[in-house]
Formats: sequence, C-alpha cells, structure tokens
Amino acid sequence: MSIAALRRSARATVAGFPGGFWWLWLSTLVNRTGAFVLTFLSLYLTRELGHPAWFAGFVVSLHGLGGIVGSPLGGSLTDRWGRRPTMVSMHLAAAACAALLAFVTSAWGVAIIVLMMGVAMQAVRPAINAAIADLVPASEVRRAYALNYWALNLGFAIAAIGGGAAALLGYHTLFLIDATATVLCALIVFLRLPETRPEAASATTAAPAAGTTKAEPEVGYGTVLRDAPFRTLVTLNLLVCLVFTAPWIGLSLTMDAAGLGSAYGAVIAVNGIVIVAFQLLVNRITDKRSPVMLLTVASLLFAVGTGATALAGNAVAFAATVVVWTIGEMVHVPINAAATARLAPEHARGRYQGVMGMSWSVAGFVAPSLAGLVIDGPGSDILWIACALIGVVAAVGYQTRLRSVLAEVEDGHPGTAKEETPAPKGVVAESATADATA
Repeated sequence: MSIAALRRSARATVAGFPGGFWWLWLSTLVNRTGAFVLTFLSLYLTRELGHPAWFAGFVVSLHGLGGIVGSPLGGSLTDRWGRRPTMVSMHLAAAACAALLAFVTSAWGVAIIVLMMGVAMQAVRPAINAAIADLVPASEVRRAYALNYWALNLGFAIAAIGGGAAALLGYHTLFLIDATATVLCALIVFLRLPETRPEAASATTAAPAAGTTKAEPEVGYGTVLRDAPFRTLVTLNLLVCLVFTAPWIGLSLTMDAAGLGSAYGAVIAVNGIVIVAFQLLVNRITDKRSPVMLLTVASLLFAVGTGATALAGNAVAFAATVVVWTIGEMVHVPINAAATARLAPEHARGRYQGVMGMSWSVAGFVAPSLAGLVIDGPGSDILWIACALIGVVAAVGYQTRLRSVLAEVEDGHPGTAKEETPAPKGVVAESATADATA
C-alpha cells in the first residue's frame, strides 16, 4: 500500500466526528497516559511497603470489587445527573484517591483507598460510553468506540514506558503525577465537553405541555435486567471476559513454571504494541460488517489464542498466542460497546453501559483467583483448555441467541427496553456459572 493510500485510510478512519468527541478522546488519552497507580501498585506494595505477594494480589482485586459497585452507580448518575457531571466528579474522586496513596502507607488504609478508586474509575465508564453514543451518529458509533479504545491503549503504553523511567523519582511521585493527569482530564471534560444527556422522565414529573413530546418513562435496573437480549449479551460478555482476563494472571505463572518468567514482561507487552499499531486498521477491516459475526470471530480468537498457550514451549510461541487473543480483544471491545449502545434506549444508556461494565468488573474480581486456583490444582493446561472451551461456548451463544436481535438494531431499529420473554433453548445457560474478568 502506498503512502498516499495510507494517508487516505487514516483520514477516513478519523473523519466525520464532532468536536465534542475529540475532546472526550483527548481526555481519555490524558487520563491513561498518567495511569501509574494500577501499573505499579503491586510492586509498590511488595518492594516499597514490604507486604507479601498474596496481600498485593488481594489489594489489586479490591479494585475490581469496587468496580462492581461503581459501574451501576455510574450508570444511574449518568442517566439522572448527566454525562459531564458524572465524569468530572468521578475523575476528581479518582484523582483524590491517587493523591492519598502518595501519603497513606498503612496496609488497610491503602486497601480502602484502592477499593474506593475502583468505584470511582469504573463509575466514569458508563458516562463516557453513553456520551460517545450521544455525540456520534448511530452508523459511526462502532468506529468511535474503536478510536476511544485505541486512545486508552496508547495512553497506557505511554504510561508503562514513562512510568518505568519516572519510577526513579519514587512511587509517591508517580501517584501524584497520576492524580494530576486525572485532574487535567476532569478539566478538559468540564471546560470543553457539552452535556449530551437526552431529556427523560426523571427530569420532570409534570405532564407534558400541549404540543410537546411525552417524556420517556424512566428505566430502572430491574427493567434493564428484564431485557432478555441485553441480558444475554451481558452473559456472553462475561464469558469472554473470563477468557480475556485469564492470561493476565495465568500466563505469568505458566511461563514461570516453564523457566521463562523473565520473558513475561516482553511477551505481555506484545498486547499493547499490537493494539496501538493495528487497532485503526482492524477497525477499517471490520467497519460495517455484521456485529454477530464479529463477536463470534472474536470469541473464537480468544479461544484459539488462550487454548494454544497450553502448547507453547518458548517465548516466541507464547508471544504468538498473545497476538491471536489480542486481535480478538481489538474486535470484541468496540463491537460489544456499540451493541450495548444500540440495544439501550437513549434515556437509559448510562444504566445499560453500567450493567455491561459490571460484567467486566465481576470478571476482574473473580478471574484472578480462579486462574490461580486452577493452576495450583489441576494445572495450567487445564486452565487454557477451559478458556478455549468457554470461548467456543460464547461464540456459539452469539450465533444462536443474538443473531436476529443484533441484525435488527444494526439495521437502524432504535433500542428499547424489552420485558422478560421466554428464553429459547440454546447453548448459553442463564446461570453464568463462570464468573469473570477484567
């Protein structure tokens, strides 16, 4: 492909979005560029404060636990209070937590701060996703989510590189830089991002004036959970999240047992490198294609990538497995977010994104422990075989349970909150017995 063709492709990828989207994109990049706390928290707890590894793992898992609370909280605030106030307040709360970590050194003090930070960081995500759906035409929302996800990973890559060098200044300095970047992110949102929340019934209880459109009825979490297609989408996402999170814990343990522990950092870095280098290209390839087909393919890529880990015997082979499931990640994340936005009524986008975000948080809290238990018990091969099977189950679930529903919303039918309908017999059981990932 010529340089001119590459330029045209790049312009087509980023063209056509309103200014508000790009300010939101910039806030994501700034926020993630300074995201040092989670990246270096385990090292801080073990090397700086002298805590054992189990305690470091416990504290990191508390961040996921906080997200289980933060996602639905953020969803409610997003719909009731507004997108911009939720983002600003939760960013500032996360910044305060990061700053406190620079001064609080007691074990349980750190644990409580990390828990609260998990609440704040996850509470902001429904507002971001809802604002993107508000700002961008429905036909372009998938591309918008992909671009925002690219900004997130680009910022994370910069943070990982810059944080490694800045660690010479000390962990406390890193945490203060994290707090400063998050405050700057909040300022960008406050000063440049317009409020995008559609008017809903929650804004007024008065009858509409003559000649005006009747406000939509408020959608509570009970209504969201009775939306059978959306509940299926969340359940399948939970399965995929289980598979996605397993390598972040299990891969290091598997490589260490094979005598390759020193190569783990380089191998897992392949994930970020591939996303930063190829996310925009993947978005161009997948644009306008069937969401069900893409979610199915992504699930199979997760299955193949994680399952092949059981066969890897050297660093190059392990890196190849990371490439495979990373491609699945690049496809799955924006498509899943777009499907959530399309299924949700406009005035309930926050709550729908909050429930979807909670599935990621549940996975982030539970999956690390499950992976460790399986490796300590039956062994790492069983973990990777189980991941492959779960990925295949998710792929079959997308094909059998969501093909017609997602095809309808992709064709332009507006999302509405649907009441409980009898679930057809299918491969995905209603009990999501695999609890899930980050």
